[in-house]
Amino acid sequence: MSEYPLQLSDVELARYQFMAETAAASEADLWTAAGVVDGAAVADVGCGPGAVSAVLARLVGPTGRVVAVDRDPNAVAAARAAGAANLTVSEGAADDTGLEPASVDTVMIRHVLAHNGGREQAIVDHAATLVRPGGRVYLADIDMSAFRLRPKDARLVDLDDRYNEWHSRRGNDLSVGLRLGELLTGAGLEDVAHHGRYQIFPSRPGFRTPAWAALDALAADGLATPEDIDHWAAAFEEYDAMEVRPTMFVALFFAIGRRPAS
Repeated sequence: MSEYPLQLSDVELARYQFMAETAAASEADLWTAAGVVDGAAVADVGCGPGAVSAVLARLVGPTGRVVAVDRDPNAVAAARAAGAANLTVSEGAADDTGLEPASVDTVMIRHVLAHNGGREQAIVDHAATLVRPGGRVYLADIDMSAFRLRPKDARLVDLDDRYNEWHSRRGNDLSVGLRLGELLTGAGLEDVAHHGRYQIFPSRPGFRTPAWAALDALAADGLATPEDIDHWAAAFEEYDAMEVRPTMFVALFFAIGRRPAS
């Protein structure tokens, strides 16, 4: 099982919240097409600290329900703190959630597959068993090779290179977004739609990339020294002080597949 390297600091929790609200706005049409509507039952697999789970709970309303699952007990505790009456959170693996088969209308899996090298198809296969006939599986993931931060800083390019190397050593595919449609088809789902969108937004002061949240994992793997971390911290602090905000460019991919009705 591949480790998940990102630490749940206050900065990282703020990033999750920002991503959740951004996703709810920018993917609203896709979420609706995937069945995230009033009264729906939705599973958020690999929910992390529950930022998206809480948004889903709001969208499905009091007659709907959200069941969220993550393998990290710290993430589960954070997700439970969201406190929505129609949200339940449990501990489980993405390919063995412990949820009842055919028990939900929609399964959402966001930014999970890139962190589970070699298990991508097993995760999607399992998700396909959780939705009712006619239900949908919604995947969202990245192509990190297209990530850009401008103005460019060689120190942060170095940080991203180390982060990519950490994933490569574990067989993780940081361009798995390109394969989402294939994974759904491989799970026996039909009417598969595969979309890509480029997000372009100014970086807020204090915002940090996922690579920054992985510093402990990088250091444990011999990919970051205290001196490296000091250089990267100085680069981020310079970005924080910029009057004209730096711009982030992120390539995201989404795919929806429907379980056959019979």
